[in-house]
Amino acid sequence: MIAGRFEHYRNRARDFRKGMESLVRGGVYVLNEDVVRFKYSTALLSIHGAISYSDALRTGMGRKSLSSEDHHRAASDLDSLLKSRNFENRKGIGHLRKLLGMKNRIAYDPETVRDVEVEDIVKQSERFADWAEEVGRKLKIEGW
Repeated sequence: MIAGRFEHYRNRARDFRKGMESLVRGGVYVLNEDVVRFKYSTALLSIHGAISYSDALRTGMGRKSLSSEDHHRAASDLDSLLKSRNFENRKGIGHLRKLLGMKNRIAYDPETVRDVEVEDIVKQSERFADWAEEVGRKLKIEGW
């Protein structure tokens, strides 16, 4: 049961990342100023991809239940799971927290978000995804 849930979150994270990278490669969020909505879509894809990577790592480390209520708690839970395994490189947690801090603003008040912040969200999510992939491999999470 846990393996199936883990694969679901891992695959969803990778799908989000592909979608975000596709928008970024197309230059939509930077080059086409008339298509503002794509900037925010890219940012939200990036954030949701990070959340899915976090969920994949947590289920891969045995967490049976995940709550969608409080994603900030998920970052703390991931940090605790990594500490319990004496995993020293927890720098990705900072990227995740920063992304989660922007989630509601992007979703509900996008007019206040500057282009440079969208670019930063994309960079932070790429760093988090790279870190999460490394963590999954180093911890030898089955199926990673």
